[in-house]
Amino acid sequence: MNLDISLAPNILFNIGSFPVSNTLLWSWLVFAFLMVGAIIFKYSLKMRPGKFQNIAEMLIGGSYDFAESLMGSKKKTDRAFPLVFTMFFFILFANLLTFIPGQSAVTIQTAGGVVPLFRAIISDYSLVFVMTMISVIVTQIVAIASVGPLRYVGKFFNFTSPLNFFLGLMDLVGEVAKVMSLSFRLFGNIFAGEVLGAVMLFLFPFFLPLPFAFLGLLTAVVQPFVFAVLTLVFISMATTTNEEATA
Repeated sequence: MNLDISLAPNILFNIGSFPVSNTLLWSWLVFAFLMVGAIIFKYSLKMRPGKFQNIAEMLIGGSYDFAESLMGSKKKTDRAFPLVFTMFFFILFANLLTFIPGQSAVTIQTAGGVVPLFRAIISDYSLVFVMTMISVIVTQIVAIASVGPLRYVGKFFNFTSPLNFFLGLMDLVGEVAKVMSLSFRLFGNIFAGEVLGAVMLFLFPFFLPLPFAFLGLLTAVVQPFVFAVLTLVFISMATTTNEEATA
C-alpha cells in the first residue's frame, strides 16, 4: 500500500479542454445540495415553526447578532452578513463531509491512473483563493458604499504630508496581504489536517488515528468561524478607518 499525498487535486476527466478535478466535482455536489436544501427550507417555512425551523432561526439570528456586535452597525451588517454567513456555512459543510467514512476507498480509473473520487474541497488552494478574493473584494465594496469612492481612495493616497502618504501606501499593501493571510490560514490548516490524518492512518491503522481525527474535526469547525470573523473584522476596520480619517 502506497501513501500518495499531492498538493494539487487529481483530474478525473475533461469537459472539452476544461479539466474537472475531484475537489471541483465535490464542490459542485455540495453547491447543488445546499441550493436545493435552501429552496426546500424557504418554501417550508411556517408561521408556527417546528423544531428544525426553530433551531435554524436561532442559529441564523444568533449569528447575525454576533456579526452586528463585531461590526457595530446594523447597516454594515445587513450588507455583509448574507455573503459571509453563506461562505461560513459552505466551508463548514464541506469540511464536515470529509468525515463520512469510506470516501477514500472510492476511486476512479483515469488516464493518469487510479485516483480518489472525492477529496476535501478546502484542500484545493484554487477554490480557497477564489473565496478569499470574494471576501477581500466585498470588503472594499462595503467600505466604498459606506464612505464613498473618493474618501475611500483618499485613505490610500493621502498627499497632505509625506508621513500620511507613506502610511496610506502601507494600508494599500495591507489590503493586498489580506488575500495571502486569509487563504493560507484556511488552506494550510485543512490541508495539513488531511495529510496528518492520512499519515497516521497509514502508519497506525488502529486506535492511534482517533485523536488526530478529533483534532481534524475541531479544525474543520473552527476554521470556517475564523474565516468568517476575520472577513467581518476586515469590513468593519475598512469602514471605520475611513470614517475616522474623514471625521
